[in-house]
Amino acid sequence: MAANEEAMKYVWEGAIPLQIHLHKSEVASHPSPPPALVLAPRIGYLPLLVSLIKPYFKDSLPPGEDSIWFDYKGFPLKWYIPTGVLFDLLCAEPERPWNLTIHFRGYPSNVLIPCEGEDSVKWNFVNSLKEAAFIINGNCKNVMNMSQSDQEDLWTSVMNGDLDAYTRLLPKLKMGNIEDEFSKKESLSSPISRQDGTEIDVAGQVKTARIPVRLYVRSVNKNFENLEDVPEIDTWDEISYLNRPVEFLREEGKGKCFTLRDAIESLLPEYKAQTSGEEEADGSQETRGEIKMVRIQGIEMKLEIPFSWVVNNLMNPEFYLHISVLVKEPQM
Repeated sequence: MAANEEAMKYVWEGAIPLQIHLHKSEVASHPSPPPALVLAPRIGYLPLLVSLIKPYFKDSLPPGEDSIWFDYKGFPLKWYIPTGVLFDLLCAEPERPWNLTIHFRGYPSNVLIPCEGEDSVKWNFVNSLKEAAFIINGNCKNVMNMSQSDQEDLWTSVMNGDLDAYTRLLPKLKMGNIEDEFSKKESLSSPISRQDGTEIDVAGQVKTARIPVRLYVRSVNKNFENLEDVPEIDTWDEISYLNRPVEFLREEGKGKCFTLRDAIESLLPEYKAQTSGEEEADGSQETRGEIKMVRIQGIEMKLEIPFSWVVNNLMNPEFYLHISVLVKEPQM
């Protein structure tokens, strides 16, 4: 098995144990039902779990029309963010099982955009795939030209966690991977070989590529030494969301590797990704915020890793790289 195939397998098999509680205001039975235990795919979305959870609580629900949503410690969860990203972003110190509350009434439309179940999640996925194709290739014609049955099969493969079915459909998307500076001998015959979206020099070397990135930045104003000391989040205003491509550059002949640090600092120039014991050479340490943690697919990343490796191995199925960042705001 090729290295990136093995990494894709780990990404697709990644899951978070959830303990789902029915909100106490919606319990219409006595005694209250115990929490439901569910293993949630990291690349999946919370609304896709409803078909598993609702039968468990159906005998305890009050009469009325469902308007389903989830919260974490009273904090409403955005349904269109992958479950693994929500976990990485909101649990600085991982909580297992992750205790969430499900609501069947009282949808907080002032905080969350409407969700019509699977149809909304599917629309969100396909739209993100089109955006990613446009960033990578300059157009989304390969997605638009897929037959209706292929689009349905692609979505079903993601919904069911069927990596084999997903891999069989990838050549039709023509998205691909960039040359991996960590393992340059990766063959172009890998399941996602790049065919468009990069600039090529006369020797066939990849010089630039545009990488679809969704960056979630959680800002903390208080000092903390350990992740368990990070304060609980109160509002989505504490999280900045950047949907912005990274221009991946190769500096030929200089032996320079474009790293994850380079990518993040290009998106967040106002923050410094410091290593242990590192000091600001220009004395600006007090005026620049500090990046305390970077997580991708549940992994706390070393920032010196080649960005090309991260892109080729840790992207989500819609070809976005989701990066969760915890930052300490500068002391003013």
